[in-house]
Amino acid sequence: QVQLVESGGGLVQPGGSLRLSCTASGFTLDYLAIAWFRQAPGKEREGVSCVSRGDGSTFYADSVKGRFTISRDNAKNTVYLQMNSLKPEDTAVYYCAADPYCRPNGMDYWGKGTLVTVSS
Repeated sequence: QVQLVESGGGLVQPGGSLRLSCTASGFTLDYLAIAWFRQAPGKEREGVSCVSRGDGSTFYADSVKGRFTISRDNAKNTVYLQMNSLKPEDTAVYYCAADPYCRPNGMDYWGKGTLVTVSS
């Protein structure tokens, strides 16, 4: 059974950093693309970043380029999202998702999310 579990969310001040983790079970992480999405209150879910299977190409939303970094540790079957220079508008529930391909939506497998709150 495929499972994705996010962790690492919390409350952080503007300008601060957090590292989110997405740990997979039931499949080998490097066989699938892994993406991070987020959904802020009252807003639609949006793609944040994705790391492809195989060559590990990475993709970022314009709003997070230069601030967020996605990486994978295949030995730990975990994908990370390092978030620096956080802004109040980064506040959202962050979800990781898995699929054979990086997609803007319609990923096959989803975690339950972890809440990130950026506030002073």
